[in-house]
Amino acid sequence: MAAAAHQEGELYLGFDFSTQQLKVVAIDQDLNVIHQNRVHFDSQLPEFRTEGGVHVGADGLTVTSPALMWVKALDLLLEQMQEAGVDFSTVRALSGSAQQHGSVYWKNGAGLTLGRLRGEHGLSQQLQDCFSVRDCPVWMDSSTGRQCRRLQEAVGGAAQLAEITGSRAYERFTGSQICKMRKERAQEFGETERISLVSSFAASLFLGDYAAMDYGDASGMNLLDIRSKKWSQACLEAAAGPGLERLLGTPLPSASVLGNVSPYWVNRFGFSDQCSVVAFTGDNPASLAGMRLREGDLAVSLGTSDTLFVWLRHARPALEGHVFVNPVDWRQFMALLCFKNGSLTRERLRNRCAGGSWEGFSAALRQTPLGNHGYVGFYFDVREITPPAVGVHLFDAEDKEVSSLSAEAEVRALVEGQFLSRRLHAERLGYSVVPGSRVLATGGASRNKDILQVLCDVMNVPVYTMDVSDSACLGAAYRALHGAPEASGESFFDVLKNAPEARLAVTPHPEAQRVYDEMLRRYARLEKRVLRELGP
Repeated sequence: MAAAAHQEGELYLGFDFSTQQLKVVAIDQDLNVIHQNRVHFDSQLPEFRTEGGVHVGADGLTVTSPALMWVKALDLLLEQMQEAGVDFSTVRALSGSAQQHGSVYWKNGAGLTLGRLRGEHGLSQQLQDCFSVRDCPVWMDSSTGRQCRRLQEAVGGAAQLAEITGSRAYERFTGSQICKMRKERAQEFGETERISLVSSFAASLFLGDYAAMDYGDASGMNLLDIRSKKWSQACLEAAAGPGLERLLGTPLPSASVLGNVSPYWVNRFGFSDQCSVVAFTGDNPASLAGMRLREGDLAVSLGTSDTLFVWLRHARPALEGHVFVNPVDWRQFMALLCFKNGSLTRERLRNRCAGGSWEGFSAALRQTPLGNHGYVGFYFDVREITPPAVGVHLFDAEDKEVSSLSAEAEVRALVEGQFLSRRLHAERLGYSVVPGSRVLATGGASRNKDILQVLCDVMNVPVYTMDVSDSACLGAAYRALHGAPEASGESFFDVLKNAPEARLAVTPHPEAQRVYDEMLRRYARLEKRVLRELGP
């Protein structure tokens, strides 16, 4: 937690309502970070008795978080900022992000309460009776398998649902959660006046009125038609029948200014009554903004899981991955892919093949050629998301499955195989290289130049590195600056032209395109074979 730096000029706030904590970053008009702060739910709000910010049901599948906990965290965070010397009267605009797929159920009459908040009392005291469902389903929930099947059947199958909404049915997505709520908690559902995502719920607190969902977060619900930017009537009907559209409201572009902060914020914390509230979005779309991805870029976070963010001009939704409306340019799209077998798998091979040494691991990559003499490896220590496979599968140059490789060949087989998989599945969702394309690498493994060189060669575009800790929070602050009145008419990238640039790390080997274009075709064939042999 950082104290407020010396303040001159106007501030722009970005909030992030994540699973375990509420964070804020304040930037000035020159993009300098002036203040950072956070509230950790478990330790600072122990009365809610969460573990990791959530409650896990007796079935082990139902996972929820208390809506009032998020409200109380916001009270506490603003008080901490005030004590640190932040001058809220200088805040020109604010925006935010939140964990995707969580949903909040406002009780009948809550809208009136939101509009009449009094500055002499805290938010949590005034909103404690405003939720028809006190514990909100969040992204970790996996209790809606039956509802997912119903939703897919209603529109003609999983592929058709993905074509409409950008994703096949997922248990954590809000459409299936609403379907379950309507069926199993009919009384509470009947008392619901408005359904928010966690992002639009948070925006509502600042607005003093129900905030619209933005296109970016709304496209993670299995309910929004990502091309028309309107609710799919077939999906709404399958989820909850007539009336759901009224409960959800009309979604808006992510850069929309929803209004100014409510009088509560002016009276209690001294905000200007001209402080703009820019639509809040999900944490993944906000991260794309925080990393300042542009068309043709692909961001790779090399962590425990490897996560890809891709800027797409045209979307080709598939049964794997997710396509959302782009939060920076609502006429375009972004794709998200997550791979469970990331750094832990690399560490396992480092320990077995390189004596536990990253230098030995790197030396193996340097000592083996591009294409690895034709050896290809699939390493799924745990059941993978994309593709849905498990186990280790090794092939020689003749596509014959083999039981082992030399230590050096196995290290390269792992790293090439991981990045061929990332490229293959990104291209299936619509990713393609255009002039100026870059890969932006983050996460622990991005510090290893030899791993980055393989990534660079497989993708055949330069790889850059950047420090994007708290990228969702920073992205929210950037979006607040872009949405402020003084930035009217300017593009997102014009507003952020003075932001720190990513650093060029490596460039492709001259032979990379020839080697890996052919290898990618082989990898795709072998992946099909692995999946066929594993069966359903």
